[in-house]
Amino acid sequence: MEEKVGNLKPNMESVDVTVRVLEASEARQIQTKNGVRTISEAIVGDETGRVKLTLWGKHAGSIKEGQVVKIENAWTTAFKGQVQLNAGSKTKIAEASEDGFPDSSQIPENTPTAPQQMRGGGGRGFRGGGRRYGRRGGRRQENEEGEEE
Repeated sequence: MEEKVGNLKPNMESVDVTVRVLEASEARQIQTKNGVRTISEAIVGDETGRVKLTLWGKHAGSIKEGQVVKIENAWTTAFKGQVQLNAGSKTKIAEASEDGFPDSSQIPENTPTAPQQMRGGGGRGFRGGGRRYGRRGGRRQENEEGEEE
């Protein structure tokens, strides 16, 4: 089922959304605990709000300001009290129709927030933030790009 930006919460998986790209950065390299990764960041939104999107690996730099895109199989994290959306190797991104989709000026400024206990400053470095989990409980171990390790 497709989500609305305003309904996003931390630690959601298999998220499908259709959003307008409000801002988009160029791809850049960052150092992570798993080595050098390529990312870009964007602000995307719909009629319910806006959210920061981090595009990992092959998706970095792939979207442009003004586009309407359908994102399938993304996931959410929390950083500094804000929910963030992530697109990795198993995520699909495709241009979508602009018919009936709000213009950039009609997308509200509000962003989804994380519950108080998830408002650490380190993103993946605190319990409940990001996708840090081992093989217990049937969950798979993933790196920042959403790839199984």
